[in-house]
Amino acid sequence: MGHRFSMNRLRIVGITIVLALALAGCSKTSDSSTVTGLTPASDAPPAKAEAPAPPKSEPVTIAAGTPIKIRTQTELSTKSAKTGDSFAATLAEPLVVDGKVIAPRGAQVEGRVVNSDPGGRVKGKAIISVRLTQLRVGDHNVAIETRAIAREAHATKRKDAAKVGIGAGIGAAIGAIAGGGEGAAIGAASGGAAGTGLVLATHGDPAVIGAESALTFKLSAPVTVEPS
Repeated sequence: MGHRFSMNRLRIVGITIVLALALAGCSKTSDSSTVTGLTPASDAPPAKAEAPAPPKSEPVTIAAGTPIKIRTQTELSTKSAKTGDSFAATLAEPLVVDGKVIAPRGAQVEGRVVNSDPGGRVKGKAIISVRLTQLRVGDHNVAIETRAIAREAHATKRKDAAKVGIGAGIGAAIGAIAGGGEGAAIGAASGGAAGTGLVLATHGDPAVIGAESALTFKLSAPVTVEPS
């Protein structure tokens, strides 16, 4: 009887030890799973932070009266330029508003001939007027309005008088050969009349704005631009 009791006791102790070991093993497995769950392995590369977008330029208004200094690229003359013709130029100086460069030196500019009058028939002189119509700002063109600039031809009175005098001199010489003093007087009158007719029939000097001419225009109306 005592022997049987000892055997049962040993069995109970053995079972208890087995259960304890089993529980300890489950606990370790659970802990390992928990740790693994907290730090999952991943082959994906880390996400890159997006660069902040550059600040957008605020629109700038160029006030009426602002000077725009340009340099012409070709000659403009009443001999060849017609009213309505366009011409090309570049900024001679940067266009700056409130300390901000709107267009740099050398930026393309376009203009138009608003009046090309050959004039020059004794009483009139040739005159040419131009204004700006377009300015290159960044990668686009901006329409602008400016006051016109005019250039007149030089006076031709001395040239006209010389033409009349030469005609009178030639006529007097021919008249003297043909009929003496009286013939000279008649010839001079005829020659002078011929010289006057030459002046009336021809134009005077053209009005010219030379190539590479520096001109300063002023805006006649404000314009809003978006600097690049």
